[in-house]
Amino acid sequence: MSHQNRRSGADACPGALDVHQAADGGLARVRLPGGRITSAQLSVLAAAARELGSGGLELTSRANVQIRGLGPRGPAELGARLAAAGLLPSISHEKVRNIMSSPPGDHGAAALDAALCADPALAALPGRFLFALDSGAGDVAWLGADVAALPVGARFAILLGGEDHGVRVCDPVEAMLAAARAFLEIRDGQWRMAELGPDVAKIADRLGTSPERVPRGRPPTGGPLGRIGDAVGAAVPLGRLDDRQLAVLIKAEHVVITPWRGVVVPRGSVAELTAVGLVVDPAAAGIGVTACTGAPGCAKSLADVRADALRITRSGRPVHFAGCARRCGRPAGDVVDVVAVDGGYEVDGRWVSGGAVAGAAAEARQEQR
Repeated sequence: MSHQNRRSGADACPGALDVHQAADGGLARVRLPGGRITSAQLSVLAAAARELGSGGLELTSRANVQIRGLGPRGPAELGARLAAAGLLPSISHEKVRNIMSSPPGDHGAAALDAALCADPALAALPGRFLFALDSGAGDVAWLGADVAALPVGARFAILLGGEDHGVRVCDPVEAMLAAARAFLEIRDGQWRMAELGPDVAKIADRLGTSPERVPRGRPPTGGPLGRIGDAVGAAVPLGRLDDRQLAVLIKAEHVVITPWRGVVVPRGSVAELTAVGLVVDPAAAGIGVTACTGAPGCAKSLADVRADALRITRSGRPVHFAGCARRCGRPAGDVVDVVAVDGGYEVDGRWVSGGAVAGAAAEARQEQR
């Protein structure tokens, strides 16, 4: 096996209990398989963020949530609250419950989560390993998951490392977990399926392959927006929910967090959601604009990237602002890379000043790829 993509050191991906210490305090990441969260659970998270952290919730590109600014005693108290709310069904597996599904449905996420947590060996998966269950719309299958299930006729294509190797199955849950077990057997320090390189084909062979192939799809920029039957899809500007927005969302029986840092609210009110700053218009300039925490929350960040990202005035391709070369939070796929460097930014590799970055990023969004 090639060791070109071998990682050094342990996977430091944060969890709900294994809290990352950032410049603004502890950062906890709570996994929500399929993005679904009940009103009662969301209320618990909102209260924990307000009482133990800096307030508000951050949404991730994997449809999980984060609480920032935890003090020294915060993680222990947060863990107790999450367990009581049913948000920690498995302590040993809490960092590996990374399961996206096409919103707003479940598409087997609950069954996959239960089977994942029931296998002690799979607790050894890296915290970055990601499963995706697609409805057939092609919206999450191509978002960079390590193992994805995409309906194809009466069967499912199992994509490995973002590629279709011809694996076709009737039971996607068992096939996805078999792929994860094979990854653990084959890997040599790698954290992601694609990092195995040619050895991904060995996993495909174990599952059984066919000549069939699905053309690579292109996921949407902003996820579900506007009216969706009796539900409403809304984008959350830069993926941060404040207390006013949370108060509105908690009124719903449940909410679905989407991988585009948005929400789907059953029986939601467009007027009520937009009144608190959530966005339902697919043409709005902020759709598809994301950013890492940036300064001052992250000590490694070279700029207040969130403030600069909010200056974007034109819609187009997804764009991600990152405070340093690590590009934390960058969505998968075709994204305009805006990276803070000493003295300014690089926009898709081209240096611009901080004052000109919003205009340069807006222009890059219009470029065809």
